Amino acid sequence: MMNPDSQFDDIRCYNDAEIPLQFSKLVEDKQLLAILPQILPNIPVSVLIEQLKKVQSVDQFQKGFILPFLSDLETKTSKGVELIQLDRVNPHRHHLFISNHRDIVLDSAFLNIHLLKNGYQTTEIAIGNNLLIYPWIEHLVRINKSFIVRRNASVREQIRISQELSAYIRYVITTKPHSVWLAQREGRAKDSDDRTQPALIKMLQMSAEGEYVKGIMDLNIVPLSINYEYDPCDYLKAKEFQLKRDDECYKKSPADDLLNMSTGIMGYKGRISYVFGTPLNDHPALNLVSQLSSKEQSTYIAHLIDTEIHRNYNLYPCNYVAADLLSKQNLFTKHYSKEDEKDFIAYVQQRVNKIDISNKDEDFLTRKILEMYANPVYNQREAIRIQQ
Repeated sequence: MMNPDSQFDDIRCYNDAEIPLQFSKLVEDKQLLAILPQILPNIPVSVLIEQLKKVQSVDQFQKGFILPFLSDLETKTSKGVELIQLDRVNPHRHHLFISNHRDIVLDSAFLNIHLLKNGYQTTEIAIGNNLLIYPWIEHLVRINKSFIVRRNASVREQIRISQELSAYIRYVITTKPHSVWLAQREGRAKDSDDRTQPALIKMLQMSAEGEYVKGIMDLNIVPLSINYEYDPCDYLKAKEFQLKRDDECYKKSPADDLLNMSTGIMGYKGRISYVFGTPLNDHPALNLVSQLSSKEQSTYIAHLIDTEIHRNYNLYPCNYVAADLLSKQNLFTKHYSKEDEKDFIAYVQQRVNKIDISNKDEDFLTRKILEMYANPVYNQREAIRIQQ
């Protein structure tokens, strides 16, 4: 009997039966072997190779390698990760977590290890093929429960790719079954103005059968708010804003993506939190979607997700300081101290100083960094106003 996974062979994550073969290939990859001492400096490469050859399942790899590595990384680069309102997630059901997107690698990585620590199954992870710069990266992420989102295709090919992706996500949640993590948009919201792309909802519904609402409900969507006190890539994002402003043809290179990934992983993040919103299936406004035209439905669902993500931000003093600095008002002073304000002003200047760029526009760069930290404050205030 054919494995139902096989219809998705070009994008799916690897299953347990494939793990030994994939690791036997990986441990011979010269590029991977060259960077292993940097990733795991305390383990001799020869010992690590022998350990990897013994891995027989995804679960064994995640618990034996990913969990200790990320736990150590969390200790070294943050004040800890907190999961808030996890009781909204039924451990006996499988969900589609749709979240805002802050860090290329760690958004889903920290989520998964903390689900694991709390007795939940880890999720499958959507990752764009633009980040799979080397073959070993693709193989490694597919071992670690990631499936591939193919990008930069022709319009005709993109329709087929979207149909396949939609069918795979629905298959994973309803049949396999596993939960799935998906960013609300393609790429990070570099200004932290988090908005779900209606095109994402349209893609998810390509594989739905029957009524529109049922197609949404079958996915068990849970909006998820991800919050980093400090974004290690904030200065790189600000730099990119100026480069795009000064040259409308500017595009990031693969080297830029690698720099963003490594900076996000190794940089200091302060406090980190994941806040689980009300599942969409429990949202009283969900059924109203059936009264809308087909053109309006995806935008409406995206708006419901956004409101829940914005409402559930777990904001930090630096967010409120940034909002007041931008507006030149004192609207949020009850959320921070004079010392918080002084420290954040110094932090922003330090980040601007790190930016190496010709024709450096310090006022513009400062404003962009402030916007990254302030926009969640504005969006949360608006989400609360709407719900009232």
